[in-house]
Amino acid sequence: MNQDFILGRLAEIMAWETDQARREFAWLRLMSQMKYDGYQDFLAGARFVESLADWLQQFHQDERAIAYTFVRSSLVYISTAEMNHLVELFYPETVVWHLQQDVARRLDIRTWNVWASNQSRTLFNRLRRQSLFIELSDGARIDVFRRANAGLISNEQTVTAPRLNDEKLDELLEDLRKDLDDPKARFAFVFLIDDFVGSGTTLLRKKEDGMWTGKLFRFWEDNEDRFKKYFEDDWSLCVHHYLATQRAKQTTAERSHQIASERGNGKWFSAVQFSYGAELPDDLPLSKDTHADFLALTDRYYDPSIENKHTKVAGTDAKLGFGQCALPLVLEHNTPNNSVALLWADTPGDNNQHAMRPLFRRRQRHS
Repeated sequence: MNQDFILGRLAEIMAWETDQARREFAWLRLMSQMKYDGYQDFLAGARFVESLADWLQQFHQDERAIAYTFVRSSLVYISTAEMNHLVELFYPETVVWHLQQDVARRLDIRTWNVWASNQSRTLFNRLRRQSLFIELSDGARIDVFRRANAGLISNEQTVTAPRLNDEKLDELLEDLRKDLDDPKARFAFVFLIDDFVGSGTTLLRKKEDGMWTGKLFRFWEDNEDRFKKYFEDDWSLCVHHYLATQRAKQTTAERSHQIASERGNGKWFSAVQFSYGAELPDDLPLSKDTHADFLALTDRYYDPSIENKHTKVAGTDAKLGFGQCALPLVLEHNTPNNSVALLWADTPGDNNQHAMRPLFRRRQRHS
């Protein structure tokens, strides 16, 4: 669709005067080109400005300025370049640090001396090869990680599915022993990687019946009988997210401590280390103190038909997103369900409820 045409239509929808329309058009063209048009669910002819015009029309005329101001001043959009930058930082800032710490521990040297001798450098290179990188979802961008670290991380160290089987592990172990020329070699590090953690519930939580579940718990259940065969006795588990909320960071640490205490030795990982490429600020979630008018819209234009067994895991409605996280966040490949539903929900309105129109349509992604 011709952008000038849709911008003119947008000016009508917003009832902008000429001077204001000129200012807003400049901002919209800039942000569309630099960021928002890159959203993966947009199609040619129906990108950001078109979606914005359609989204704004669902509100009453006197409410549209509230919705537009929210997009203009509060929306946080992580672009492809920004997310790929976090992926590229994972190895030099996180992986190297973990390996360096372990070399120092094993050789009883200071971490800054790891690069000072052939012995420590050789051990570092060996531990790097003894590391497995497993994605917890397709958001982990293991392909970008591989390309960014070509020559350092081999294809035989990266796994694109979180649920392993004996055949795959046998194959990975055989490649490891061949590369190291060591028939007894086993893996020393596992890095579980994902793009984003908003509440920590999907990673690790306790159900109403008292049983634990989540991606991290499934990794334990799937592999607890395999650890001795494929991993060194004191192997390390590192869970890395490229982006995290402060709430998820705190919740994940608390639940990890709780499950370790409840299950005891031999029934949980001896140590789990969590790391984050970037942490969202603590005051990012919308609140009545900062966004009372927009939160009133999230309440007024809500269709409960978006609720399902996955959203109900958090125990509340989904107006403010999964777990009531109230995030104004959009990732370029998908909108987290932790973001306010008014950003991503799409409903037909055939239940006498408001038909919600998405600004950034969300693709369901569960594991």
